[in-house]
Amino acid sequence: MNKTLFSTFKLGNTVLKNRVVMSPMARSRAEENIPNKLMAKYYGQRSAAGLIITEGTSPSPNGLGYTRMPGIFNSKQVEGWKLITKAVHDRGSHIFVQLMHSGRSSSEINLPEGAVTVSPSSKANSGEIFTDKLGMVSHTPPKQMTQEDIMKARREFVQAALYAMQAGFDGVEIHGANGYLIEQFINANVNDRADGYGGSVENRSRFLLEVAKETAEAIGKDKVGVRLSPYNVFGMAEGHDYEGLEDTYAYLAEKLSELGIAYIHVVDHSSMGAPAVTDSVKQKIRDNFKGAYILSGGYSKKRAEADLEAGKGELVAFGRPFIANPDLVERMEMDAPLNEPDTSTFYTPGEKGYTDYPFLKEVIAG
Repeated sequence: MNKTLFSTFKLGNTVLKNRVVMSPMARSRAEENIPNKLMAKYYGQRSAAGLIITEGTSPSPNGLGYTRMPGIFNSKQVEGWKLITKAVHDRGSHIFVQLMHSGRSSSEINLPEGAVTVSPSSKANSGEIFTDKLGMVSHTPPKQMTQEDIMKARREFVQAALYAMQAGFDGVEIHGANGYLIEQFINANVNDRADGYGGSVENRSRFLLEVAKETAEAIGKDKVGVRLSPYNVFGMAEGHDYEGLEDTYAYLAEKLSELGIAYIHVVDHSSMGAPAVTDSVKQKIRDNFKGAYILSGGYSKKRAEADLEAGKGELVAFGRPFIANPDLVERMEMDAPLNEPDTSTFYTPGEKGYTDYPFLKEVIAG
């Protein structure tokens, strides 16, 4: 079977026009946490990808830890997302929304009135976070979630997935990575609970598996993916390496496979300075999960083709190259040079550094 980057692939019941995935990347353009026309233009420009996964999108007011982060928990947000799914579908691509609850990676300044920073533990996150009002501030110490809080959060993920279907998405990616709420449950260095959601591998995995199961039951297992990030230290002073880590991810992969979800998307940020995700943990996830495996982590076209051919995964996610190259797929097909991204505009409001990068045809035309 031809596994070239530009061959089609059936993900669940959806046929993707190629194996190129646009990674979820925060871009901070959702004013008042509502998706808008500018965002529709941005995603529409990049619709040569077989699959687009949106930036982290909160299923709850409590999860809006970052400034100008989109949500998907009310009707205005659903209407905003409809603009985006239409723009992508009109260009023949598919799009999943990434459901991301920030948990303790949050500032109360960024939360709407009445929302609360929550986490499985009351441990405050280290470092600082940006706010439009005060610039960089310390993370807000979280409220330790009660059983009722946990049940509420699970319901919010499921409701957000139902809203995603209303908005026209092809599916949802549950963000269980990068130090956000779900990984705060998984990580033994953060989770210090003594109830059914803490301690053992099974207990620390419980919240993610419940969310995945209930979401799959609500919208269909073929429309659900999960993102995981073993060894990723982003947003956690406690670190991601702990006793039994690889067994934890092998267990998660096995149980997610039993649920029959569409894919696991494994984060490897070693190309940006994070510790490398070991080949052994990647192989354990691969061996234990029977759905599609999305590779990520500083990929070039050449490396992507080689890893697909070697059977290391079915799809390959590209992140930063898509920021500066709306026509990344065409450029890779032609082996054309890439635009360099302007890091100073990654999270700033407006069009600059967002929808104004030139297409190759514009560069050639001069």
